[in-house]
Amino acid sequence: MSCRPVRHYPTDLLLAVEHVQQVLADDVSSPVARALKEADLLEVGGLLDADALAHALDEALGGLSQFPWRPLTDTGDVWEQTPVGRVVLDDGRAGNTLRGLLLAWAVGNAVLVRTSRPALWTTVTEALREPGFPLPAAEIAAAGAEVEGTVVVVPDLVVLSEEAVSASGELYAGAGRPGVPSVRVRVTSGQDGPQAPVADIDCRSPWFRQLFTSVYLAGTSLDAARRDDPGRASRMDARVRYLVGMARRTAHYRDLPRVEGVSGLAALPVLEKAALEAGSLPRATGMSSGARPSGEVLRSGASGGEPRYIVYSRTDWENMVREAIPLLRALGIHPGDRVLNALVGGGLYGGLLTTSSELTRMPVEAFSAGQQVTADLVLMLVRDFSVNVLLGQPAVVLPLLREARRKDPGLRLEKVVYGGTPMTESDKRWLREELGTRSITSILAANDGAQIGYQCEGLGGTLHHVNDDYNLVEVVDEDGAPLPDGETGHLLITAMQKFEGPLIRYRIGDMGRVTERDCDCGVSGRVLEYLGRSDGLLKFKSATVHYGEIAAALEEFQVSQLQAELTTREGTETLVLRTESREELDPGALKSFLAGAFPALSGDHLYDDGLRLFELVVECHPEGGLERNPVSGKIRTVIDRRLS
Repeated sequence: MSCRPVRHYPTDLLLAVEHVQQVLADDVSSPVARALKEADLLEVGGLLDADALAHALDEALGGLSQFPWRPLTDTGDVWEQTPVGRVVLDDGRAGNTLRGLLLAWAVGNAVLVRTSRPALWTTVTEALREPGFPLPAAEIAAAGAEVEGTVVVVPDLVVLSEEAVSASGELYAGAGRPGVPSVRVRVTSGQDGPQAPVADIDCRSPWFRQLFTSVYLAGTSLDAARRDDPGRASRMDARVRYLVGMARRTAHYRDLPRVEGVSGLAALPVLEKAALEAGSLPRATGMSSGARPSGEVLRSGASGGEPRYIVYSRTDWENMVREAIPLLRALGIHPGDRVLNALVGGGLYGGLLTTSSELTRMPVEAFSAGQQVTADLVLMLVRDFSVNVLLGQPAVVLPLLREARRKDPGLRLEKVVYGGTPMTESDKRWLREELGTRSITSILAANDGAQIGYQCEGLGGTLHHVNDDYNLVEVVDEDGAPLPDGETGHLLITAMQKFEGPLIRYRIGDMGRVTERDCDCGVSGRVLEYLGRSDGLLKFKSATVHYGEIAAALEEFQVSQLQAELTTREGTETLVLRTESREELDPGALKSFLAGAFPALSGDHLYDDGLRLFELVVECHPEGGLERNPVSGKIRTVIDRRLS
């Protein structure tokens, strides 16, 4: 039985290039600097530009964070990109040889250089290997030697401008050489050479395609390819190495120790919300890499305090979109669907902005109404545009759908995809029975790190598949120590594809547990049971009741939303429970029910009857009656006035 060859990842090469780039900038006496200087090849050192190489490869390969697969937007299938094996380079011009070495290594090829200057290439390859990142093999042979492998001729870069560069340069040529292909670059008079980095020019040129083969995996999604990958562990380790390497560009993470992979994460500190806020814009720049501005800036909903601003670089944003499109397909949004996007947006809040970016790349028709959606708009879009999918938050869209149903009893809606807050099982039943909704699925996401998990039609309750390639989920105790699968704890996310304002082991403020599961949808692997906010523990009278337990108990009363507020009234600890329901509820009946179901909610105590220590107050509101956050559209689930 043949063994699959070890896969190498372009991100490890980028870390190695960044190391040599820094050495050349800081130490003119280093072996690699001396070797280039002695050979009069200092200009070639400019090719060792990690950021330029990363940008070029990201675009050419369809995403460094998706490599070796390239997902297709319209079909959901993937192309798999594999190295050709051993690439042979003939060292005629040093710039060409280094270009070939870097790109051949980037896609995982072993490289053999046939050269008359072996000391130079030995020094260069040793410099790249010095930091110890896993790189493919490299060999040196005499010029003209008979060797096995795929001979790749790296073309000359021919600049069509006499004043731009010298014709005798090792990087650019003023004229082509007989028998050697060329990439022609026309430079406008007055410009000092090409504006695009060499790596960008090369990755767009036909010769780059000789370095790898592509196989179209029809019927295989990105998620399926990843889960069936025998090299999953090495892939995840490479992701973590690159993330930590990039994070060390920020002041906050500058002193992080180098880690070799996922197993090293547990030794890194937990990022708490207070530290994130203190180091983020506009308060400070500790979480910023100092990179050239690009991309999008979002803000938090600020449901628990001052807003926080979240910077996504252009690559971060692209990664989010690349990962979200397969997720939206898994949620049931398919080619030809017409989607009413009613997620909240505006004021830099990301719900509408992110999903709009994703939907515009899919083969669907999108109607992005945001919080401006009305019952009449829903009815018009369903009637006149055949909208069949609604994307929104339960707290916002359920009251609208019920109003629309009252106006038109014939309203039908095929699919509902929701996020932001959980949807009760009674509300799901209403959608199925009253609107004929056959698919109800949810996204678990956060502005800080985008999508965390998704609930397919095969999962119930608050179970969600997780995509660790995008957000690696950990369950930990109060001190940040990892807990075994199946145990409940605090949720941490490590944003594997967000490099501006990186999030490593960030405590998102939620509780949950992770288990392995074979799902009816065909996806096997880690499943997260989301158990609500970590501040959902209601502590009073020396007792503790979880918000989620109360919400679950109220299911039989068809309660859609629940808010719990703890306060002190005239010296008495008071819990105010506010409900929203499509039914007209009796506060007294709910209070009696809850006092019986939860002894801690009753007025019983061990003290004198005249001493009232606790009071339960129940308020029943119609749907839409509770205050929504003007930015996120959410309802604050737990409010503790005693803290203030």
